[in-house]
Amino acid sequence: MTGLPTTGPVTSGDSTKSGGSSTSAPASGGSTPSGTTTNAAEKAGYSSPLPSPRPHLGHALASEWTKMTSVRSTMWTLSLLVATVVGIGLLLIANTNNEDYDRIPFTTPAIFGLLIGQLSVMVLGVLTMTSEHGTGLIRTTFTAAPERHRVLTAKYIVFSLTAFLVTAASVFVVTLAATIVHSGAGAGRHGSSEWTGALLGSLYVTLLGVLALALGALLRHAAGAIATMIGVVTLPPVIGAVLNIWEAGKSAGETLLQYNAPVALMQLFGLTGNDGGLNAVPGDTAQMTLVLLVTGTAVAASYVVVGRRDI
Repeated sequence: MTGLPTTGPVTSGDSTKSGGSSTSAPASGGSTPSGTTTNAAEKAGYSSPLPSPRPHLGHALASEWTKMTSVRSTMWTLSLLVATVVGIGLLLIANTNNEDYDRIPFTTPAIFGLLIGQLSVMVLGVLTMTSEHGTGLIRTTFTAAPERHRVLTAKYIVFSLTAFLVTAASVFVVTLAATIVHSGAGAGRHGSSEWTGALLGSLYVTLLGVLALALGALLRHAAGAIATMIGVVTLPPVIGAVLNIWEAGKSAGETLLQYNAPVALMQLFGLTGNDGGLNAVPGDTAQMTLVLLVTGTAVAASYVVVGRRDI
């Protein structure tokens, strides 16, 4: 009869329709388990298309260099160092004549700016470590590079090279300017020892910056570390002068007056022969040995502390 639905199965292609419903025929060869592809991938393992070299010190050095050159504090502190050393040095050169350098080396104008500019080096040393603690970036650093001693070594290397090169370059510019302007008649004889002393003085200032970095690693607080470094540099001459007043403290006072950063810098730059009460200061080797011992002790302590404590 017309108008009645077809009750029999109707086959069309790979589908079988019955009562308005359809079911797909299974693929030839049987069904495939759903987990087969995943298990095969797990057995084969994952291989990243990107290169993944083993971390080494070079990677840490590149990371620390990127950090140092990408923050404003580095440019401000180094610019202040250069401006202070070169600016004060050129000003002194313009106000001296040839005869003045018969008694002083050509490096003398640089020392007056460096006595102030060394503070910039110490501040940069502190901020190299404490800035990451202040922002919390140190957690990311140690997560990406769990070998903490490698990170700390990279910080010391990058900072030391940067501080020494900038300091030595500033001193070189002033010394070269003094040599060119005042090397005429009456200036006296000058040897290569003046340049050697300038390099040692630049190294001395760099070691003070390394000491500041070590204090930053130990204290993890910028203001505290900077205040400590300012005290280390400025207080010994003051305390020595006070102790030298009394007979009981005269021995300790004289020692502090002989062994301190300003006197060491003036001695390395060849100024200890002047009438300033500094004729009894120790030799250059003694001054460099002292700063090396103090800085080395602080650096060793920083490695121990950073490797053991929590972030």
